[in-house]
Amino acid sequence: MTTEAQTLTLADIDLNDGLLFEQGLSHQAFKLLRKEDPISWTPPTQDVKGHWNLVKYEDVLFVSRHPEIFSSEKGITEYEPIDESEALLAAQGNGKMIITMDPPRHVKMRRLVNKGFTPRAVALWEPKIRETTNILLDRIAKKGESDFVLDVACNIPLAVICQMLGVPEKDWELMFALTNKVLGSGDPEYQTDVPEDQRGTPEAARITGNMGTMQMFGYFAQALMQRKTARTEDIISLLIDSEVDGEKLTDEDILWFCFLLILAGNETTRNAMSGGLLALCEHPDQKKKLLNDMSLIDSAVEEILRWVSPVTHMARVAKEDTAIRHQPIKAGERVVMWYPSVNRDEDVFPNADVFDITRTPNDHLAFGIGEHFCLGAGFARLELKVLFQELFRRFPDIDLAGPPQRLRSTFIGGIKHLPVKFTPEK
Repeated sequence: MTTEAQTLTLADIDLNDGLLFEQGLSHQAFKLLRKEDPISWTPPTQDVKGHWNLVKYEDVLFVSRHPEIFSSEKGITEYEPIDESEALLAAQGNGKMIITMDPPRHVKMRRLVNKGFTPRAVALWEPKIRETTNILLDRIAKKGESDFVLDVACNIPLAVICQMLGVPEKDWELMFALTNKVLGSGDPEYQTDVPEDQRGTPEAARITGNMGTMQMFGYFAQALMQRKTARTEDIISLLIDSEVDGEKLTDEDILWFCFLLILAGNETTRNAMSGGLLALCEHPDQKKKLLNDMSLIDSAVEEILRWVSPVTHMARVAKEDTAIRHQPIKAGERVVMWYPSVNRDEDVFPNADVFDITRTPNDHLAFGIGEHFCLGAGFARLELKVLFQELFRRFPDIDLAGPPQRLRSTFIGGIKHLPVKFTPEK
């Protein structure tokens, strides 16, 4: 792999390689692809099928707005095994989660939980989010230093989604560990179920992801049994009593709902928080601007989302022969939408490589667009807003105390560790 100091060529770029993202080279790669090869082909390997890469804003809009042509039901990541039996395994979740469903079932299933994510419902959580944020800041206040990811960022969204699902606080640490296994399965740090000398391999990633999924399902299967005996005020109880087309949801339907919500509800927002603080510390002029005028917080949050793009990609599979940018796409071929690239597309964002908290308009696609627009976008925005309001109120001089450690993943733009320092509270 080319080092960050070197210049990439098209031949160096492998968007299937998590090291490209871990080493901070992805934006250089995407800029080159936007200019020279906007619809590139990643060839198949002996285990994985090839796919098309979409790096331009207008192409991602086209795919996202045409679910009748581009399906989610065969998986939403770039990974598509050549072995059909593996592709159809129940553990893949294809067609079983709202994120891997097509209309009309997708719309009907999403409606079941929509009321918990409306602007009004989200706003009711603000006092609790602010209280949680300050409790976490209290724990580091006298230390003057922190691993911002582990001590703060991971805990705010985790607390919210766990409470919505009725997960008791004693199990939040377990949920954190399991989401790392599932979404960070390719990173050696999280491959704890694999002998150390085998970590970092594709097989280690497969084992780690499968173990995390099995353990998550085991946990929520027990929770589901408990709710069937005694309902509580949470999403699991709501789903037990829900119907689609006159039929109750199956246990499997409910478990996939829980699986998706716990993953999407905490992992992406915590990385937006960590990536946002990193961006502000690396751009002290923008941090100073926000400190001097906190009325800029809403536009700052949008710029953080554009800049960080915590979900790196989503994929679709063509249902029929079609074309994008005059490139023929055959039925059954996979297209991968790369959000960090489209969110810095020079045709849409002036000075796209400049971090500007006053940027307007800012029509980023960090939450996707179309029918699969992120269900939890309102929560993510509120959690980010509250975090930076409280963090900068209490620790205005917070700064980096060392380099970030990025996640080795092509799917999540993650930061595992972010050492920071600040003046301790007395």
